[in-house]
This record gives sequence, structure tokens and C-alpha cells, in this order.
Amino acid sequence: MQKPGLLIILEGIDGTGKSTQAKRLGEWFEARGREVVLSREPTDGPWGRKLRESAATGRLSPEDELEYFLKDRRQHVEEVIQPALDAGKVVILDRYYFSTMAYQGARGFDPAEIRRKNEEFAPRPDLLVILDLNVDTALERIGARGDTANEFEKRESLQRCREIFLSLKDEPFARVVDSGRSLDDVAANLREIADGI
Repeated sequence: MQKPGLLIILEGIDGTGKSTQAKRLGEWFEARGREVVLSREPTDGPWGRKLRESAATGRLSPEDELEYFLKDRRQHVEEVIQPALDAGKVVILDRYYFSTMAYQGARGFDPAEIRRKNEEFAPRPDLLVILDLNVDTALERIGARGDTANEFEKRESLQRCREIFLSLKDEPFARVVDSGRSLDDVAANLREIADGI
């Protein structure tokens, strides 16, 4: 019998280690014999590219930005996420609609309304991991990796985003993980959580 697909989301403000932990978690699942699809949002599709470019060149209007995120995600769900889940694969995403709730919520949109619009077409996750880190440490990490904070990474905005992410902590599928610890400690914590789903 085919194992059911799993949708696992890693969320958190910039600098929390989502990409690194997504890769490590994917390797752990593969070692256990599961097929894994690692992906991220915004994607490398046409809408995602426009969003990535805007982070460096100046943000789009709030309305256009939200519209592009929705179009990018709809394409991602149709072409990557749903087919992989239907095939019984483990899909691990570095960001999903919870990031849109946080980052566009910080721009004044209602996070609950953003969630509603997304859940009309985007499957809910089996596991949402919120990698949590205080904003000062996150900004230090962004600087340490040789990046300068972009338009999505201003202190006040990140603080509001962190608050929105943490507001999801009581969802039945959500777990908050302290990402201020070592990479190995965080990875071990994620494996332990994933083992239980």
C-alpha cells in the first residue's frame, strides 16, 4: 500500500535557518526510504521571480505583492505540491502561505483573510514548524552570511512577522522550535517531531 504524502512546512523570519533545516530533514526522510520533494516560496516560476527581484529592487505595491504571491502559490500547488502528495512523497517547503500571512500582514493586510484565500486552493500542512528566533539574532545572522537586510527584512517588519508566526503556535499541526540553538540540536528536534507524524 502506498504511504500517504506528507506536507511539512518550515516557517520563521529570515535568518532562522529554514533552508538548512529543510535540506537536513529531507535527507533524514530519504534515509528512511521516502521520496522527498524540497521546494521553497516564492518559487523560481514567473511570479516568484518577480517577487524575488522586488526584494532587491524595491517592493511592489502591497496589493500587487499579495496578488503575485497568490498566483505563484497556485501554480506551485498545481504543478509541484499536489502531484507530489498524490504520489505519496514527502513535500518539505521553505515558506508557504503562513509567510504571506506574516509578511503581508505586517504591511497591513488581515492575516486571517490571507489565510482564508490561500486555503481555498492550497492544502493544509501535516506539520508546520515555526523556527523561532529573536529579531536581533536573526539580523546578525543575515549580516553574517554576507547579506544586507533587504526590503522584507527591516527590524519593525520582522518583529511583526515573528508575532504573526507565533500566533499560529496553538494550531494542532504546529510546533515552535527554538532556532537559536546549534544546527545539530535544531535538526535533532525536527527529526523527533517528524517521527511523530
